[in-house]
Amino acid sequence: MAVRDPEATKARIFEAAVAEFARHGIAGARIDRIASEAKANKQLIYAYFGNKAQLFSHVLGRCMVDLAAAVPVDADDIEGWVDRLLDYHAAHPELLRLLFWEGIEYGAAELPDEAERQDHYGRKVAAIQDGQDRGVISDAIPARDLMFLLVALADWAVVVPQIKRIMVGADESAEERLRASIKSAARRLVSK
Repeated sequence: MAVRDPEATKARIFEAAVAEFARHGIAGARIDRIASEAKANKQLIYAYFGNKAQLFSHVLGRCMVDLAAAVPVDADDIEGWVDRLLDYHAAHPELLRLLFWEGIEYGAAELPDEAERQDHYGRKVAAIQDGQDRGVISDAIPARDLMFLLVALADWAVVVPQIKRIMVGADESAEERLRASIKSAARRLVSK
């Protein structure tokens, strides 16, 4: 008789849900496909995570926590932080896909976990504000806006890879040139 391992089952469900939501968004995702891919009972998904929208919020929230832990904002080294952010998103493009789907699904409406998300981004903005307060980076742009602009610079190419390929090119030299340009733009945004 097989021994049940709830944590292993939750991990398989999580991984299957990340892939499913990144591919199909909230509306297009199917719990049946997640269950099949995770080799789990559909009822377990509901028991562990709630409904599909709650599962999506859990998946996106955990992916964002993983990013925050792996690539903390570093106001003392914005170019290095942007470099690490670019590497992270190249290795984990599903996070930006999840955020993109969330934007399509919710638009400007309040998110189910809005308070937690505000806290999440508030910590990032606080790191930028701290850098501004210490005079490490320019305060010409408000910290919230500056954080948004830096993230947009680093993330957009992963969100629209087809536009990047058409406008910038697809070979390795184009990738290197774009990375250098993004870092240069970030440096200019924060320069005093």
